[in-house]
Amino acid sequence: MTNNKPTGPRSIAIIGPYLSGKTTLLEGLLHTSGAINRKGTVTEGNTVGDSAQEARNRNMSTELNVASATFMDSELTFLDCPGSIELLQESLFVLPGVDAAVVVCEPDSDKAQALAPLLHNLDEAGIPHMLFVNKIDKATITVQALLDALQPISSKPLVLRHIPVQDGEEITGYIDLASERAYHYQAGQASEVVELPGSEEDAFGEARYTMLEALADFDDDLMEKVLEDITPEKDELYANLTKDFQDGNIIPVLLGAAEQGGGIFRLLKALRHEVPTADAAAARAGADDANGNVAQVLKTYHTQHGGKVSVARVWAGELTEGMSLNGQRVSGIFRMMGHEQQKIPSAKAGEVIGLGRMEEAVTGETLSDSNADSLPKPDVLPPVFGLTIAAAHRDDEVKLSSALAKVRDEDPSISIGHDDSTHQLVMRGQGDIHLKITMDRLLGKYGLEVKSERPKVPYMEAIRKSVEQHGRHKKQSGGHGQFGDVHLAIKPLPRGSGFEFVDKIVGGAIPRQYIPAVEAGVKEYLIKGPLGFPVVDVSVTAFDGQYHAVDSSEIAFKTAARIAMNEGMKQCNPVLLEPILQVDIAAPTEHTPKINAIVSGRRGQILGFNTRVGWTGWDVVSAHMPQSELHDLIIELRSATQGTGSYTAEFDRLQELTGRLADDVVTAHNEEVAA
Repeated sequence: MTNNKPTGPRSIAIIGPYLSGKTTLLEGLLHTSGAINRKGTVTEGNTVGDSAQEARNRNMSTELNVASATFMDSELTFLDCPGSIELLQESLFVLPGVDAAVVVCEPDSDKAQALAPLLHNLDEAGIPHMLFVNKIDKATITVQALLDALQPISSKPLVLRHIPVQDGEEITGYIDLASERAYHYQAGQASEVVELPGSEEDAFGEARYTMLEALADFDDDLMEKVLEDITPEKDELYANLTKDFQDGNIIPVLLGAAEQGGGIFRLLKALRHEVPTADAAAARAGADDANGNVAQVLKTYHTQHGGKVSVARVWAGELTEGMSLNGQRVSGIFRMMGHEQQKIPSAKAGEVIGLGRMEEAVTGETLSDSNADSLPKPDVLPPVFGLTIAAAHRDDEVKLSSALAKVRDEDPSISIGHDDSTHQLVMRGQGDIHLKITMDRLLGKYGLEVKSERPKVPYMEAIRKSVEQHGRHKKQSGGHGQFGDVHLAIKPLPRGSGFEFVDKIVGGAIPRQYIPAVEAGVKEYLIKGPLGFPVVDVSVTAFDGQYHAVDSSEIAFKTAARIAMNEGMKQCNPVLLEPILQVDIAAPTEHTPKINAIVSGRRGQILGFNTRVGWTGWDVVSAHMPQSELHDLIIELRSATQGTGSYTAEFDRLQELTGRLADDVVTAHNEEVAA
C-alpha cells in the first residue's frame, strides 16, 4: 500500500464546545504554517478569529471565522465555528462545505457529553473528523479515562494516535504511535524529537497494539499480521489510518496544548496527508456532476465598510471578478483572514472565498452561471427562546427593520415577527446568550439600542354559562337621533370551536341591512372580554329587536350589540384560558430523571418516553406544558444536561386556568393596561 498525499485546496472545520480552545488552536495553526507572523491571544484580543466586537467583549466566538494558510505546499482553509450550543446553526451551514473537521475538546470527562451533538451532526453528514484533545498539559485525568467517557457518545471507534509523556505530575510531551517517535513540548516552538522514554515503553506498546487492532477491523491483511504478531510497515500503517479516516470508519485522537504550541505541527501534518480532496465533499453535497461555475454560500457577513460578503465554497469551474452568478455580478473575490480580506482575481474549485456585494445571495444558497440545480442546504433550527424587542429611541424605529433584515441575513436561526395575538415584535433564537449577542450586534454595527422584555403569553377567555341579553342604544340630540335595539343569546361552544354568529331575526324586527352591524358590534366586543382578554369558543344569536324608521343606523345597531355583550358576558361565568403546548425534550438517557422533574415543576403533564431516532443513548420525553412555563425552559434544560438538552414545541390546545394563578394573570394584565 502507498500513501499518496491529497492535493488541491481543502477546507477544515474547527468545532468544539465553548472554552475548548478553538480560537487559540486556529491562531497556532496559522502561526505554525507561516500565515501570520505573531501569534495573538484571546485575553489580549488580538487573534485573527473573534475579531468582532461582541466576540471580544465576551472572550468567545460569536460567529464563523475563516482563515487560509499554506502548509508544506498544501492549501488549507480553516473554518472556526463558535462553540456555544446556542450558535450551533453556524456549524450546520458550514459542514456541507468542508472536507473534514477537527473536533476540539478538553481532557475532562465531565465535559465529554457536550461533544455528543457535534459528533452526531458530523456522522449524519458523513464528514471525516478527528479529535484534538487540547490543554493536555493541564489534564487531571488519564487519556484512557477520557476515551472511556467519550467512546459511548461516539458511533465510531476512537483511535488514539498519541499518548502523553509525563514527568511527575506534569505532561511534557507525547509519543506518536504511528511514527514511533517521542516529542517534547517547547513553549512557543515546534516540539523537539527525543528518545522514547523507557518508563513509557509498556504504555506505548499497549496503546500501539490497541490502535492496530482497531485498524485491523477494516483491513483483512492487517488483521492477519496482527494475529500473527507481525509489525506492519509504516507506509502500510499510514495508508490504513488515512483510508479509515477518509471512509469515516474511525475517529483519530490527537493530543496537544494549543496555548503552548504543542501538537500543532503534528496536527497540521495529519491534515495535510489525510484530509480528502474536495471531490469527496462535492459528492456529499451533490455537486460532483455540476456544470459551469458553481459555488455554495456557507456564511453571510455585513461588514461596516466593505458591504455584504458571502463566504462560499467553489464546487465547480473557476470564479472570476465581474462574472454573473444567479443573475448577480460578483464585485470582488477575496481570500479571508478573519475579517481581513485579500483581493484575488479568481478562485478555483475547492477554494473557500469571499464574494463581494452579492446582495441577493443568502446563506446555504447555490450560486451558478449555468442554472445548476440547487444543492441541499441544512434545516434551520427551531427557536427555543424569545424576547420582545423595540427601538429604545423612537427615531430609530424605521432603521430597526432594515438592521433586523441584515441580522437575519447573517444568522438565519434568528427569526423576527409580529405576534398577532399579543401585538408584539418578537425575536426568537437559540437561547438568552444568542439573542443578547444579536442585540449587541445591532448596537455595535448599526448604532441601534434595543430594549427587550419577556413576551406576553396569548391568554384567551371563554364562558361557561348561557344568557339572553337585551341591548338598546337610544340617543336624541336634535335632528336625526340614534336608535338600535337587539336581543342576543350568548352561549359557550366546545373548546376549539372559535366564534359563531347566528341570525334568527324574523318578521323584520331588525331590517336585513343592519344585521351585519350587529355582528360587527359583537366581534368588536370579543376582542377584549370581561377578564381583559380575547374571547373564543362562543356562539351569539340575534333573535329579536326593534328599529326606528328615521333614527336607526348601522352605527346604532353596532353600539346596541356591544352594550348587550358587555352586560351579558359578565353573567356568563367567564374563565381564563391558557395555551398548552406539545413539547418534546431530547437529552441523553442519564438525564431523563432530571427532565421529568423539570417538566413536573413547570406544571407539565408527561405523556411518555421514546428513544431518540438515530441517537444512541438518548431519550425524548413528550409532555403537555403551559406556554407560560416555557420562556426560560431551555436555560434550565441546558444547565441540567451539560448543555446537550433541546426541545421542540407546538400549540396543542387552550385549557382553563383557575384559582390563584388565574387571578394573578388577570391582575397583572389589568395593572399593565391601567399603566
